[in-house]
Amino acid sequence: MNHLGRHVLAEICGCDFNILNNIKKVEEIMVNAALEAGAEVRECVFHKFSPQGVSGVVVISESHLAIHTWPELGYAAVDVFTCGDRVNPWDACNYLTDHFYAKQITAKEMKRGMVSEGFLREAANL
Repeated sequence: MNHLGRHVLAEICGCDFNILNNIKKVEEIMVNAALEAGAEVRECVFHKFSPQGVSGVVVISESHLAIHTWPELGYAAVDVFTCGDRVNPWDACNYLTDHFYAKQITAKEMKRGMVSEGFLREAANL
């Protein structure tokens, strides 16, 4: 059984309020996390909420990085989905943890696109 991608879901806690509430800083860190992991950045969309919080996505050739922040709680919900073997989603998560000055991260990885070799061969012949 093969997989098409790796998806890391991360709970990043104890982060700096001023970073998590700064749309430009969150976008910069997210883009740099993608680059640190070896991804190719395609597009970014970020939104600042009132009175606080930022949501955004960095679309990469290999899939995406997404975030939603609760600055008042020092918390960021992050997912990093990468396809192929070239980009390691954990490199991006570690970069985010360091640059948000997080005190704790809880994360788990899911394999995405769990398909059999036979299915892949069949699909390639369509």
